[in-house]
Amino acid sequence: MGNRLLFARFLALGWVLGVALAQAQTAASPSTEPALAADLRESVQHVPVRVKDLYGREESRDIPVTVFRPQGAGPFPLVIFNHGRAVSAKRAQQGRQRYEHIARYLVHKGFVVMVPTRVGYGETYGDFDPESSGNCNAMRVEPMAQAASDQVLATWAWARSQSGVDASRWLVMGQSVGGLTAVATVARQPEGLLGGINWSGGTGGDPDQRTGNPCGPQVIQALWRRQSAPERAPMLWLYWENDRYWGAEHPRRWFQAWREGGAPAEFQQFAPAGSDGHSGATADMDHWVPRVDAFLAQLGFKQPGLPALPPAQPTGAVTDLERVPVSESTRANFYQKFLASPLPRAFAISPSGAVGWATGDWAVGRALGFCQARRGEVCKLYAVDNALVWAP
Repeated sequence: MGNRLLFARFLALGWVLGVALAQAQTAASPSTEPALAADLRESVQHVPVRVKDLYGREESRDIPVTVFRPQGAGPFPLVIFNHGRAVSAKRAQQGRQRYEHIARYLVHKGFVVMVPTRVGYGETYGDFDPESSGNCNAMRVEPMAQAASDQVLATWAWARSQSGVDASRWLVMGQSVGGLTAVATVARQPEGLLGGINWSGGTGGDPDQRTGNPCGPQVIQALWRRQSAPERAPMLWLYWENDRYWGAEHPRRWFQAWREGGAPAEFQQFAPAGSDGHSGATADMDHWVPRVDAFLAQLGFKQPGLPALPPAQPTGAVTDLERVPVSESTRANFYQKFLASPLPRAFAISPSGAVGWATGDWAVGRALGFCQARRGEVCKLYAVDNALVWAP
């Protein structure tokens, strides 16, 4: 279950000081859904799916799929990225999923990224929940994993009809229940699937009421042992030691079960990250990006995931407030706070004067993302660390 820390509207939430400051002190933090990211060619499409719940009820729905594309005609290989599942008290708040920071990384690596908001979340939240897994003491994980992966395959089938998308070369990824969805999809061996990445995958967790002690961990273990086989596409599994949903030991047992079935896979458990490592996919990018880079390079995808930094300008200082091409109030409210923040840090500006800045984890990518979130404009970096990189 889990993953409410990752609602699309709160992707900036984090635990280290830098990430928290980046969210709180960004000029692009709208109270409603952010503008579509022009630099990522973001769009929202609707895809028909048909799914069945664990009680046998079957329904058809149109689900929103957030699409991010690189610049150019393509065709580009595809990533389908899958979201998690909030605890029941917060699921109604779980809107359209974006994972914009991760999408930004993947788009820069040359992928079209599709993020389906599955049935039972966002605009389809209501009386049909195909991802319910039943009572905590009698978990049924396979039907919900099947329902989630059915929607991945429906998204992939739709992607095959889209221009600029090479759906014959694709990867499946996801966080929390989305990670479980990625494993379930790999187990089905769809055509053209090159690999999968599982961030903090699982289900049945409750970080407050059952910290580190999810419902039915042995059910997941048995399922993944049964679904594994040597011919499966290679996977990378990423977890954090202080995951409040699963704890440290359950993920290791789940991975061992997958490996016992013979499936090719790699496992990385990172050191504790803040108060809850379950959010590491979006709040600990500096640590996982090199690991994912290496995995994707093995599959032939070696393009950098961070935009090239502009060269430092030979004249002018990053501390020269009068030089910053924004309003006086923006300088006072945002740029001076940026200057007072610790390294690493980055500050970005849009053509109309919207700004975004970040300090700490994945600062450059977050600053660009925060900047575009308010108006959807393509932003440029103004300063990185202590270097002025703005070229008028």
